Amino acid sequence: MLAKLTSKNQLTLPKQAIEAVGRPTHLQVTVEDGRLVLTPVRVGAADAVRRKLAELGITEEDVRDAVRWARDSR
Repeated sequence: MLAKLTSKNQLTLPKQAIEAVGRPTHLQVTVEDGRLVLTPVRVGAADAVRRKLAELGITEEDVRDAVRWARDSR
């Protein structure tokens, strides 16, 4: 399948490709070995995680400490 990139860097994706992944509204773009990789994402998922962390009283400092601990314990 081909996709067209416009002069304004807009990308038109084939309908068949989009329908195959459930018609996402947002795509994460990464570059791997010189290739663009598009991964469907759910935008609301991050908000749900933030709400849950707030409900549990977990702060940004708690998260930083947990990441630091996990990296140091290797």
